[in-house]
Amino acid sequence: MNMMILAIMLALTLSIILMMLNNWLSLMNPNNEKLSPYECGFDPLESAWLPFSIRFFLVAILFLLFDLEIALLLPLPWATQLLSPTTSMTWAMIILLLLTLGLIYEWMQGGLEWAE
Repeated sequence: MNMMILAIMLALTLSIILMMLNNWLSLMNPNNEKLSPYECGFDPLESAWLPFSIRFFLVAILFLLFDLEIALLLPLPWATQLLSPTTSMTWAMIILLLLTLGLIYEWMQGGLEWAE
């Protein structure tokens, strides 16, 4: 019990010290650019309906897909300890095969080329 209280007190103390250091050392120099409501690089005086490149969204979706792949394959080492590990390995290989085929298809179609 004493070790748990010590660990909680240590974490709390360290958190408070780091927050105080952050407030003390941070540079607060507000200017017109920082105080503007748009923070994504758009000029707030122009039209809000600027065209986006579809390639940006394609790269974002591919990132999410491969991030999801990691989440799906994360329990695989534990699944190999089950009574029938071949089922888990088969499903993992199917997921990897589908994602690899999709990546190859996008690559062959030129969807991963950022500049044309």
